Amino acid sequence: MQKKKPSRHKKGDSRKVAELAAAAAEPITEGMGLELVDVEFVKEGAYWYLRVYIDHPAGVNHSHCEEVSHQLETVLDQEDWIQHAYFLEVSSPGAERPLKKKSDYQRFQGRQIKIVTYAPVDGVKEFYGVLRGLENEQVILESAKGTASIPFNQIASARLWISF
Repeated sequence: MQKKKPSRHKKGDSRKVAELAAAAAEPITEGMGLELVDVEFVKEGAYWYLRVYIDHPAGVNHSHCEEVSHQLETVLDQEDWIQHAYFLEVSSPGAERPLKKKSDYQRFQGRQIKIVTYAPVDGVKEFYGVLRGLENEQVILESAKGTASIPFNQIASARLWISF
């Protein structure tokens, strides 16, 4: 659904909008027994998108997305702090979902993941392998090249990875 508002959005405020939207979405998703995976506010072409990604152990269905969207839309309309016209999208994070929270690194142990770091760790910035967990602020990843310990604070992005 597109929301129309006057354009007073300042460059660099996208992260703040996403943080505010996440704070608004968290009680909604928790109340429905869902996990709030991520929220992003991005401009693609001429349009702004507020994307909310939700998950559930049994999977996310259309009614989950519709209900979160309806409840969040009500809150966003009341708060009225997004200054651009935007589209609100609520969906599953997909099979290659991002790993954002420390608890994700415990939950998805044994699964294949891809990690990209801010700076090289032992000369490498992209890691692929089986997640072994999080120990002492280090993500432990096992691959054909051996075991890697990647500092949690150096991870730019991490996601489940499906290789074919």
